[in-house]
Amino acid sequence: MKKLILAFSFMSLLANAQYSWTTFSYPPSNGTGRYDDVFFLNENLGWAAKGGNGAVFKTTNGGATWTQQTVSAATNQYYRNIEFLNENIGFLGTLNNDFYKTTDGGTTWQRVNNISPYPQAICGLDCVGTSTVYGCGAWFYPAYIIKSTDSGNTWQYIDMSAYAEALVEVAFINENVGFASGSDSNGAVILKTTDGGLNWTKIYNSNIPNEYVWKMQLLSNSTIFCSIESETPNTGKLLKTTNGGFTWETKDFPDPYVQAVGFTSATHGWMGGRSTGIYETSDGGTTWTNTGVGASLNRIFIINNNLAYASGKNIYKMTAGSLGVQEASAENTDLKLKVEVVPNPVKDKLAMNVYFMHSDHIIVGLYDISGKFIGNIIKDDIRDKGVKKYAVDFAYPPGQYLLDIHSNLGRQSVKIIKE
Repeated sequence: MKKLILAFSFMSLLANAQYSWTTFSYPPSNGTGRYDDVFFLNENLGWAAKGGNGAVFKTTNGGATWTQQTVSAATNQYYRNIEFLNENIGFLGTLNNDFYKTTDGGTTWQRVNNISPYPQAICGLDCVGTSTVYGCGAWFYPAYIIKSTDSGNTWQYIDMSAYAEALVEVAFINENVGFASGSDSNGAVILKTTDGGLNWTKIYNSNIPNEYVWKMQLLSNSTIFCSIESETPNTGKLLKTTNGGFTWETKDFPDPYVQAVGFTSATHGWMGGRSTGIYETSDGGTTWTNTGVGASLNRIFIINNNLAYASGKNIYKMTAGSLGVQEASAENTDLKLKVEVVPNPVKDKLAMNVYFMHSDHIIVGLYDISGKFIGNIIKDDIRDKGVKKYAVDFAYPPGQYLLDIHSNLGRQSVKIIKE
């Protein structure tokens, strides 16, 4: 995601500002999924990408009106992210083996074909400078980065399996210095490069298996805010550094499935996840207040100290003061898959029915009741909506276990009993 590095000047003038989040009625609430990404080039010009049954929307007036754009793609694709170099050249990542480019501001989109090997999914994008583009994937494995230095005309594929098992986000300071985040065998991970991706150094590891550093925000060249998505009973976390990654600090967040993060200063910012809406902090993450707005958050995009957008079940806008035109509405329902474990208690086999809303990917992790990760027991790619039945051997001792159901929509937990 393109970062808008914010200056710390004049923050004292904003100390008493009242910040208000509002919900756009259009694009409409995504009842079968969420809007996975929102991106703005300036205060007025922006795009939103709908996840399941993918769609792209564009605004030229700060969200007052939106126009749906047509992508020449197969139906039922899942759009993960959207990013623009300038008002004409932009890129759209999917979770379905397709990656798109536009040269006319989104009026038309063409599949990018000249990447080898072709990425299974693009989970993170960042345009830096005038012609450099980075992308990464996939949250469901494996780990790789794609790079272009000529505005997306040619591409390089970088195998990152030596550094991580899955990558979700990329964020660059300039064409050469940047970060990639995701997960490795030891949990949430952040990698850094200073030579445009030729070499990488691990600068953070949570050492809690199956955690992800999901989103990163570069507030400045040295101050970075990140979200750590975990699994109950572990907590989600705000992860931050003020010295470029030499040392890190974590703060607990109410939602273990936190994903979105955005700050306007070292202490003031917002986060949100699958099970919570937009939460606000004024003390650097020590305490959090529920704004009552939002659900299934994936992205918070900061424009400046007074303006931000977010994507989740709807598209949201934050301003200092009140917009006065749209009403904020609480959304207290998150989006999740319907999962049935039948029978439960489980005997020698675990039988599970999963009702998919659209094309998807699923990884089912097994935990003991204390939260210790045992291993992944199911991994599957889903082409169409509908119910799919799974049956796997369950040769584990009697007791209680937790299933971590991880899909394109996020994560959820199901408790089971082994007799």
